[in-house]
Amino acid sequence: MSTPDTRPPVALVVGAGESTGGAVARRFAREGYFACVARRSGDKLAALVAEVEAAGGRARAFGADARDEAAVAALVREIEQDIGPIEVAVFNVGANVPASILEETPRKYRKVWELGAQAGFLVGREVALRMVPRGRGTLVFTGATASLRGGAHFAAFAGAKHALRALAQSMARELGPKGIHVAHVVIDGAIDTAFIRDNFPERYALKAQDGILQPDAIAENYWWLHRQPRSAWTFEMDLRPWCERW
Repeated sequence: MSTPDTRPPVALVVGAGESTGGAVARRFAREGYFACVARRSGDKLAALVAEVEAAGGRARAFGADARDEAAVAALVREIEQDIGPIEVAVFNVGANVPASILEETPRKYRKVWELGAQAGFLVGREVALRMVPRGRGTLVFTGATASLRGGAHFAAFAGAKHALRALAQSMARELGPKGIHVAHVVIDGAIDTAFIRDNFPERYALKAQDGILQPDAIAENYWWLHRQPRSAWTFEMDLRPWCERW
């Protein structure tokens, strides 16, 4: 008879930072999950870890290049061995680098695809390898407007986001019957970040009217997805401010 795993459940956020990824980590930490946050430069996550811990939660930062198979495998292995079982994983890597198709280079196009699509595959596969034997878990992939339609100057980004959405669809159909909830979230609109504040002041001015997405509100929906009963799972959710054109 196997011994029950009494370690804390883990919420892994790949592509964590000051906005959506950080808000998701904080939200799950409040519910008793050990927040494992990862990005290429793990030292940039010190403030987020301190914030989680100051609120009474537990968190640890990891530096890992999500495009690298060995790095992703080592990340998941270390978390499962040293901290606890990954109950939810959120892939939140951005990779939005606009460019005219007349000026796009094969190198940059490939890099955007690796960040936005291949990295999602690597993270999803490694986590699924642990979740399937347990018969439970949640995988959430963060999408964008570009997941559904391409726009001028966004050929590389749209290609990567379309690929990520297709990956999520395929994983949901295969892993759902195995007890794994796979979801894709389309973030359609500007998010309350320093980038939007500094570069799009007219859009940021809508914040007072709830006209831009709040990271904490996005995180609340991620938590809700994870807590859905399996008799009514959502695969795709789209989030946008009330005033966003779509």
